[in-house]
Amino acid sequence: MPIHRLARLSQRMAALTLLFIACMLILNASLWVFPRLASPDGLGIGFSLSAVMLTQLAVKIEMLAGWQVLGAILISSVPLIALASGMNHLRQLFQGYANGEFFSNDAAVHLGKVGQGVMLWVTASFVCTPLLSMLVTLHAPPGQRLFTISFTSADFVALFLAGCIAVIARILMRANEINSENQTFV
Repeated sequence: MPIHRLARLSQRMAALTLLFIACMLILNASLWVFPRLASPDGLGIGFSLSAVMLTQLAVKIEMLAGWQVLGAILISSVPLIALASGMNHLRQLFQGYANGEFFSNDAAVHLGKVGQGVMLWVTASFVCTPLLSMLVTLHAPPGQRLFTISFTSADFVALFLAGCIAVIARILMRANEINSENQTFV
């Protein structure tokens, strides 16, 4: 692929990554404000922790107080903010590629931060799921309150891929160090 096409593709990927970050956060909040989006008779849209609470646990938002809905938006956004941080580093990585910075220390750092962001996302989801389930069932009658813990095979896959990304980032950092040392000898 010619370098100018690669630069253009990288710039597009940076823009798409930013769009994905914004849509992810907006969709999460929208599901709590407009629960019909998640209902099976509505659009049936689900996303992250909001999908678990609204579709699998069938939480009725109409029964929640305003502060509970706001709390649900905030708690369900915590893992997404961690993911958005990693995705922002992915965006910066693509921007660096668009500028021709293929084997720079910054590229390796950004790639490592992508892996960290995914690891934080999975960890925060694991921690926030019980908090969110307790919040949305706080005023439910006895016997209907929930304390939900969730760790799926998709979480294992995400952690494995995040670990792989982090290792590759360290390899790229070391390769960059070796390249710098070799250039000083030449």
